[in-house]
Amino acid sequence: MKLKFSHLTKRFGPQTVINNLDLTTPECKTLVITGPSGSGKSTLLRLIAGLEYPDEGTISIDDYTINYSEKDLLQHRRSLGVVFQSWNLFPHLTALENIVLPLQHVHGMSPTAATELSLDLLRRFQLEKHAHKKPFALSGGQKQRVALIRAIASNPKLLLLDEPTSALDPAMTNEVLELILELKNDNHNLILVTHHIPFAEKIADHILKF
Repeated sequence: MKLKFSHLTKRFGPQTVINNLDLTTPECKTLVITGPSGSGKSTLLRLIAGLEYPDEGTISIDDYTINYSEKDLLQHRRSLGVVFQSWNLFPHLTALENIVLPLQHVHGMSPTAATELSLDLLRRFQLEKHAHKKPFALSGGQKQRVALIRAIASNPKLLLLDEPTSALDPAMTNEVLELILELKNDNHNLILVTHHIPFAEKIADHILKF
């Protein structure tokens, strides 16, 4: 994939978070965005995901320029898998149900197919025995791994990860980093925001420093 940012600007009130960003990344499978807190890394990821709107400029992914009309954004978001710092799992659903739900209601899979796929993924990533647990019964690392599985279950064109280890202790961080490395080795297109520099250097094809 190749990303092009053309005169991209994003403001929140009087604060300019991204100011006239104008660059094109080299062709890569894994792009890592690093930089200090408040530098605009997560905002850039949300702009790529179509969750924020730019004040000026455009973003292109390969030959596609993101159109921020509601109809086009809906299609764009369906092509992505997104994982945030805070997991965003539904607390009243089990791990399995959290993965099945978007497969059925966003991607139109049948209940049987969605359940079979979700169980296969939980099994692959050593979480099958936790399939029927709700988030409160899972560790932080397990919750983040469930969130990652949910993000890849629909086979997205692009996986966006926003500081996926920031709320985890070192042991849980290693669990999640190993899974991300496995996703890279599976040939997923990844954009990862992280402050974990050694891992960034290990996984990245290209690093964008803010």
